[in-house]
Amino acid sequence: MEFKDFAELQSVSTLRQLAKNPYSLIRKDALSPRRISRYRCSTCGFDALYAAQQIDDQVLEVLQKLADEAEVTEKFRAMKSGAVLNFITGHESENRQVLHTACRDIFSDSPLEPEATAQAKEQLARLKSFLADLDNGTLVNEHGQSFTTMIQIGIGGSDLGPRALYHALKRYRLPGRNARFIANVDPDDAAEVLVGLDLSRVLVNVVSKSGTTLETLTNEELMRQAFSAAGLNPAQHMISVTGAGSPMENPAKYVTSFNMYDYIGGRYSVTSMVGGVILGFALGYEGFVEVLRGTNAVDVAAEEPLLKKNIPLLMALLGIWNHNFLGRATLAVLPYSQALVWFPAHLQQCDMESNGKSVSRLGGAVRWQTGPVVWGEPGTNGQHAFYQLLHQGTEIVPVEFIGFRKSQYDNEVMVKGTTSQQKLLANMIAQSLTLASGRQHDNPNKSFPGNRPSTLLVAEQLTPYAMGTLLAIYENKIAFQGFCWNINSFDQEGVQLGKIMASRILSEISSENIGNMEKFSLDAPEISLLEAVGLR
Repeated sequence: MEFKDFAELQSVSTLRQLAKNPYSLIRKDALSPRRISRYRCSTCGFDALYAAQQIDDQVLEVLQKLADEAEVTEKFRAMKSGAVLNFITGHESENRQVLHTACRDIFSDSPLEPEATAQAKEQLARLKSFLADLDNGTLVNEHGQSFTTMIQIGIGGSDLGPRALYHALKRYRLPGRNARFIANVDPDDAAEVLVGLDLSRVLVNVVSKSGTTLETLTNEELMRQAFSAAGLNPAQHMISVTGAGSPMENPAKYVTSFNMYDYIGGRYSVTSMVGGVILGFALGYEGFVEVLRGTNAVDVAAEEPLLKKNIPLLMALLGIWNHNFLGRATLAVLPYSQALVWFPAHLQQCDMESNGKSVSRLGGAVRWQTGPVVWGEPGTNGQHAFYQLLHQGTEIVPVEFIGFRKSQYDNEVMVKGTTSQQKLLANMIAQSLTLASGRQHDNPNKSFPGNRPSTLLVAEQLTPYAMGTLLAIYENKIAFQGFCWNINSFDQEGVQLGKIMASRILSEISSENIGNMEKFSLDAPEISLLEAVGLR
């Protein structure tokens, strides 16, 4: 493998020339049936319909060359095989493997990274045993009753991915099982989560790789106090997911502990025990395994080097075309499924924490745009909120629509000859077409400029398998873009500086030395803001 800066790839200059005259979506017959049929890619049950992108065959051909030059699928397979890809040349970095894919490579007789896959299998077997104890009544509360609710305490990757998948798959919960989440150190978050709960039937899963995350430890202590106030022993209601040897791997404080590993980044950890414990509790063991099967299927399919046959690769390169060559700064991910209400928030972290970088793998400042701003929420609600800007605003926002042919509950109503799900999909299709084609009108306020690109990502139904598939499509898309841009998508130094500053401030205002931190003398701006906020 060779790591070349994006600006040095030969295809980049060709794409810059082609971007001067991109495909017009507003011309007559721009979205012909033949184009719609040809510009369709299928992977693991999903169809990507991308005729409404500003591309033609020539652009696709050069985007393929770009992917080949950057060796993105070769690097993807190397990543899965255990190559150290979390690095910056010539500078201190985490210098780690990137092996979240090993969590779902458990179905292969010849896993690409046997040691990591063996660890994943061992943790999954422990989860299966734990869930069996819950199901058969071996693990119960002080009164011999089953546990009905699990609260996950974590933040960032320990919260967003598991939360997104739980809400996406609530339809498939086991009877009498629920999950809730506490992430924000804001005490009102935890207070609201606890409203109406019978704490005697609650298990709390505390998730922190290091076992020292301050927000998580604070919320854990809040829960321990709540159990004690209810006359319950916290140690009989708490479990943990943490790194081997961390302070949270403590049988005196937790019913049991599961392990997470340094080679799995937080935002890619939902298919590890970070997501496995709470998803297994809610969906059952087989439900979680179906998620793993879906992710694994995409991980295998994503090795395909032809972008016309590989949805994650295709979406990665279309994103680069829009962002780097057409100058589109943001990306809206708009699921036409209320169950995916938390999925855009998860993608915000997964994409922006991965590819929001300004230093290349070679250690120099990048000379090209890296990750876009990612945002979104479900349709049709969004149509009555921010779609005004999508259609007529001065900022052109590429869109990735996500839809399903069948609803989860099959609880439909027929109004004016169509079902609810048909109306939902019709709205999604209409938005894609009108964004692309626009409309000319004598009244300029009623004119729509069009030429606003989008892709439709469609599957049959949002099941655990399909959710795993969708998750891996986006995870692998993000990795492919990072390989193209020659940046390290697997560290998150930008998260650290604010934490350091917060620790300085907390150390100064604390009545005790938090975590044995060194005392600092605050600078004038810090003191002034503390006084203005009322903390000093």
